[in-house]
Amino acid sequence: MIMRIFQVVTKLGKEKEFGEFFHQTAIPLMRKTDGIIQVLPGASRADSPREFSFVMVWRDLDALKHFVGDDYQNSHIDPAEAELVESRTIKHYDLVD
Repeated sequence: MIMRIFQVVTKLGKEKEFGEFFHQTAIPLMRKTDGIIQVLPGASRADSPREFSFVMVWRDLDALKHFVGDDYQNSHIDPAEAELVESRTIKHYDLVD
């Protein structure tokens, strides 16, 4: 299994808009995506109001590539979030049990 950690820092002043996108669009989309075993969304906190993240556990690399394409090392952006986000990071790990 592949663990994918996706982190976002919103543009200053766009926290509320991104939060709405995150809760209404991104979380439901990821929870219904085929190939994802588990989704752990992380919303902003008072000490980091512009930061959001997802920890996703994918069945395997093929399932992840089916969703994002062969260029899975780079983040794929929903057009609705493009104007709201200052930076993104993405990391992949083999899940250890």
